Amino acid sequence: MILCLADVLTAEVVAEVLALTAQGDWADGSRTAGWAARGVKKNRQLRKGAATAQAADLVRAGLEDHQVFRAASLARTMRDPMFARYAVDEEYGLHVDDALMGRGADQLRTDLSVTVFLSAAADYDGGELVLDSPAGEQTIKLEAGSAVLYPSTFLHRVAPVTRGERRVAVTWVQSLVRSAEQRAILFDLDQARRDLFAREGRSPAFDLIAKSYANLLRLWAET
Repeated sequence: MILCLADVLTAEVVAEVLALTAQGDWADGSRTAGWAARGVKKNRQLRKGAATAQAADLVRAGLEDHQVFRAASLARTMRDPMFARYAVDEEYGLHVDDALMGRGADQLRTDLSVTVFLSAAADYDGGELVLDSPAGEQTIKLEAGSAVLYPSTFLHRVAPVTRGERRVAVTWVQSLVRSAEQRAILFDLDQARRDLFAREGRSPAFDLIAKSYANLLRLWAET
């Protein structure tokens, strides 16, 4: 399931994140890529620091406060967001994200990948996120403050930037529910119960859907 999420960050928060990241030290992005992806990664990535941590906290908070993100991801843990920028002729070739990230107690399994767009779409050309999904290539370029959530199992790439600069935050989620198919079922049930409750309030139909959602989550969740 690929989900585009609007209004993850407000315009004010996007501006604050951009101001914080402008203070940081940007390095060659290939140094953080897995051994097989280093040769196709051409961008710059923000090094760790106080400003980076503040910006990451803002992005994390925006995601965690977004109802659709919570319902779709069922996040157990989320990696600290990282920040990347792509100037003209920079890109990230076809690759798959590492299955495991971090070490020791901080290690997580990457079930879902997240890109939060920080640059206005009109401010750069190219730079689309291209997902190699079962339905074929899907090209995604969203407005600043929006995000896309997609399975980490997909091959994907970032097309070359031909004008301007593309800035994004990226992160990864380990879900309480490992199976993408099971997460999709739970997401549909969650949206159905919310829609029914908004239209009718509590009802026998709502209670049955809510019960089914809770019991399936209880059956499938890994805690």
